[in-house]
Amino acid sequence: MRVFLVNPSDVAFGVGVITPRWLYVLAAATPAQYGDPVIVDETLEPIQPEHIQPGDVVGIGIHTANALRGFEVGRLARARGATVVFGGIHATLYPNEALEHGAAHAVVKGDGDEVWGQVLADIAAGNSQPLYDGGRVNAGRFLPARWDLLPPDSYMWASVQTVRGCPKHCSFCSVWRTDGQQPRQRSSDAVIEEIVQLRRLGYRFIALADDNFYPVTLADIALAERQNNAARVAELKNLRAERFEFMERLAQLPPDTILFTQITMEAAEDTAFLEAMNKARIKGALVGVEAVTPEGLKSVFKDFNLAGEQLVERLRLFKSHGVHVLGSFIFGLSTDRKETFDATADLAKRADLTFAQFVMMTPFPGTVDFEKWEKTTAGNVEKVDGIPITRYWLIPGHRRPKLYMPHPSMSSEEIRVRTQGVWDSYYQLSEIWRRAKCVKSVKARLAFVFISKLYRQMYANTGIATDSARRKSANRWARWTGLICLRLFRAHPMPDLQVPGMASRTLTNIAT
Repeated sequence: MRVFLVNPSDVAFGVGVITPRWLYVLAAATPAQYGDPVIVDETLEPIQPEHIQPGDVVGIGIHTANALRGFEVGRLARARGATVVFGGIHATLYPNEALEHGAAHAVVKGDGDEVWGQVLADIAAGNSQPLYDGGRVNAGRFLPARWDLLPPDSYMWASVQTVRGCPKHCSFCSVWRTDGQQPRQRSSDAVIEEIVQLRRLGYRFIALADDNFYPVTLADIALAERQNNAARVAELKNLRAERFEFMERLAQLPPDTILFTQITMEAAEDTAFLEAMNKARIKGALVGVEAVTPEGLKSVFKDFNLAGEQLVERLRLFKSHGVHVLGSFIFGLSTDRKETFDATADLAKRADLTFAQFVMMTPFPGTVDFEKWEKTTAGNVEKVDGIPITRYWLIPGHRRPKLYMPHPSMSSEEIRVRTQGVWDSYYQLSEIWRRAKCVKSVKARLAFVFISKLYRQMYANTGIATDSARRKSANRWARWTGLICLRLFRAHPMPDLQVPGMASRTLTNIAT
């Protein structure tokens, strides 16, 4: 019985930007008696069905965006005589879909770190169940990834995880519902050991793939103090102290290490935290800006963000402390008007963001937005090829609407065209070259240009293309550019690198 672990994708670039960590965590969760699993990441190359034999087990992890391709892989694997198991965020939300459309024998909800071994044991014994619930694993039981199974020269960035869960409740995000609002934070020992392992393999660019790297804000602590909740204050201060202790240890890694993470805007009010990030070589962060007006922020339950000129100044604070921002903006909110697009592009430039992404509003399952949309369309649902658009992930990509929620003043095509226009404006060569001043050498500036062009190709041209022909053309350009960028990100292996020791400051000192 061989075990296959598959990350499905209908787009293969030949080069991956960031390692899909879950594949290698489940590889670690695979008991030794079944051998090393066969890992298939379809963002590199499509699966070869002929490699699957009767009696094999094929585990497929899906999120909403790749669910349709995942179901196709499931049917292919079952037709080859394999036992098919689905997991991931989408399977957690809609387990019956995997059974119906993906030909699954079993579906795993929640975290797979612990339950995966039981699933395989049940399959080997011939008594597998249709549904397993992995729950939310305690941070102390998160498994380190099997990075020794990484294919060579395939990914630009590696990834580790330090915390699961996010205390926020943004209307467009499902993380706080699937991973919980209580942050589950790993010990610094476990994370540092993984990072050192990746540096030994030659990765120096590493993403801290967290739901929110800043799980405790100063406002959280202040609120608990006003409520005279001593236990909560102590809990929050300890979590905050652990973040600082972790960053102190990151600072002891080789000086050419570059880290990137995801964080909320509120981190900018915490200059001590930003300074610690800079010393830890966390040089970049994805920051969810979402909207540039108070009305837009309120509509997505993110009114803890700032707007207007205050937003510009807040975003500049990150860069002034050595943390480059990838700003994320959403178009298609009910509060958006035609002038919103130019205003957003202008703000992103004035805020001196190093990178930016501009996505069209999509109601993802498990979110407040999706529930609201599903309720308002009940009884009057548009269909494509017989499939209601409230199940848009079951519709082939080139047949899906570009915007699912009707807008009060603009058509979906107008929003798509204007969104593409913002991408074009922000990533025109002159603007990229201006932003490239953030690096010193000419070689580094050229690398910055290539990376910017790759980012635009992969997430703009491919993501919001109007037809399959344009999408295929964008994929070819992204593949070519990706190969160049891969060379720029490569580093020499450091097989003798040792794990840094504990930080000198105590948690108590940091917390206060």
